[in-house]
Amino acid sequence: MVVVAVDAGGADLGPSEVAAGAVRAAESGIGVLLFGPAAEIGPVPANVEVVDAPTSIAKATDPAFAVRATPDASIVQAARAVAAGRAQALVSGGSTGSALAAGLFNLRRDRGIHRPALALPVPMPGASPVLLLDVGANVTCRPEHLVQFAHMGSAFAHAVLGIEAPRVALLSNGEEPAKGTPDLVAVHEQLTGAGGTGLNFVGNIEGTQLPEGAADVVVMDGFTGNITLKLIEGVSGRTLRAIREAARSSSRAKLGGLLLAPAVRALRDQIDPEGPGGAYMLGLRQVGVIAHGRFTRRGFARAIEVAAHGVEQDVIGRTRAALQGAGALRAARDGDEQLDGAPSEAQATV
Repeated sequence: MVVVAVDAGGADLGPSEVAAGAVRAAESGIGVLLFGPAAEIGPVPANVEVVDAPTSIAKATDPAFAVRATPDASIVQAARAVAAGRAQALVSGGSTGSALAAGLFNLRRDRGIHRPALALPVPMPGASPVLLLDVGANVTCRPEHLVQFAHMGSAFAHAVLGIEAPRVALLSNGEEPAKGTPDLVAVHEQLTGAGGTGLNFVGNIEGTQLPEGAADVVVMDGFTGNITLKLIEGVSGRTLRAIREAARSSSRAKLGGLLLAPAVRALRDQIDPEGPGGAYMLGLRQVGVIAHGRFTRRGFARAIEVAAHGVEQDVIGRTRAALQGAGALRAARDGDEQLDGAPSEAQATV
């Protein structure tokens, strides 16, 4: 049985909502170590173990410092439980920065990885999800980071999403190879010759092509990725609200709204941000998933399920193998044990 360590501190709806999601996930046979304030969590079934951890650093302004200075914080204890082998995966619904810092200090960056990336399958109406990475772990990226993200995303899409030969693209301001920043142009040149490594690189795509199924994996730096993700979420949410408002605007509209209600509900379910369960922290030595803090119990249950699925599908090993086969791992250098075991300040504070 896969055991998932879950940080219940910092979620918008409180620890009890995270606990309710943990109980749902446990019903499918997943073991859960739940770290949070026991007084707010309440009774849980036998395969959910509560570890009383009332301290949260979700709102810390300096996540790296907070992780170092607050060993009793719920996210730190949860990450240490995975590092110690008490659990095989980590799920957090608190601050992304705190979760990344705790992951880097405890789960540790995998050997040969320049930077971990947040990878999120974004649901698209009437189409398969599109895997975006990075969606917020790294504000700036060098070309070699984006090259690794391409191979990491391809391996993830194959192992977890079940896509046989994922189409990988770069997000740019034009399809032509010379479009984009100098770094993007350099990455395009490197990935164009990567077909022999098993990477199915399809070139650049523009933002308008992202929801049209032009690629299965779309690579970008974390600054662009986070803006892209939030824009998609904002437009999707506002569109659904506009449809509901239009359906209530008159008696005739209300009648039409009743007829459209099943289709609108189906559309809402298709683009529900809770469906994917959260973003994977790719590039660590063990599985980590960051759920959105505003998730309900259904979203947290899904986050725990996808974390367990990542363990079962050996997403870490398969990603590493893909990078090694592509020759995309960082070359070993003196002091690599230190570099792999302790994140830099720049990484730990994003």
